Amino acid sequence: MLLLGDIEIRRIEETVLKEPTTLFAEWRKEIEDERPSWLASDFYLPAADAFVISIHSWLLRTKRQTILIDTCGGNAKERPASPRFHHLDTPYLERLRQAGVVPEKVDYVICTHLHVDHVGWNTRLVDGRWVPTFSNATYVLSRLECEARDPKRGGADQPPAAHLIFEDSVRPVLDSAKTMIVEGDEEILDGIDLVKTPGHAPGHMAVRVRSRGQEAMFIGDIMHQPAQVYNPSWNSKFCENAELARSTRGWVLEHCAEHGSMVCPAHFGRPHCGSVNRRGDRFAFVPADRSP
Repeated sequence: MLLLGDIEIRRIEETVLKEPTTLFAEWRKEIEDERPSWLASDFYLPAADAFVISIHSWLLRTKRQTILIDTCGGNAKERPASPRFHHLDTPYLERLRQAGVVPEKVDYVICTHLHVDHVGWNTRLVDGRWVPTFSNATYVLSRLECEARDPKRGGADQPPAAHLIFEDSVRPVLDSAKTMIVEGDEEILDGIDLVKTPGHAPGHMAVRVRSRGQEAMFIGDIMHQPAQVYNPSWNSKFCENAELARSTRGWVLEHCAEHGSMVCPAHFGRPHCGSVNRRGDRFAFVPADRSP
């Protein structure tokens, strides 16, 4: 657990994956020989020539609310286009309980965006139906992205496999859970506001948290690896709008360096979070002292 002022921060892990270095089009084998700091063993596996990708949620506990940011891949989901998330069976909910939280006690679920590994535990299978996992929570979703992903609206031209994500993990929430459909720049709770960070996905949002003069930015997939702190122009192969993703990443790095924000991405390896320092005209990632 980490403390940000009065707010407790924990990480709820679903799984850890190996991601080939083709994640970045700019990767070249010579980089490994240079062994820069962002190729530390917790981020990169030389024998596999692959990055460590942690799939996790961030759990925040204030004095009044329990908040979950992103919900990973989910169990028992049909994911033919994403084999690593196809029919998962993980103890995610047990890990949440070990952190002292049962699903019914989650007050808010914030989805930074609606990709396959960020919405899965929005729902779970009960008697053959997908129902909201966090039955008493308010789900916070981007209006723009809901419209873009909905097969009945802007997402109609996406392949059928992409429709599955919306139909089993988003639509049941829209139909039967409490929802807050947002533009992505609202203050949703005291000290917790959303920041528009498009590019990786059309409605991508970061979550900015402030308490007692301290700040953390939960940045979703603005960066997948510390490599992008040192190379902000590198997009992952999953970024949907390349130029916008680069512009957003640059702004976020500038902001976090200027404000001393703790940076909490959705996929960094251990210790999973840290800070960004400016070094001349570049940035550097400083891992946290310990993992939350």
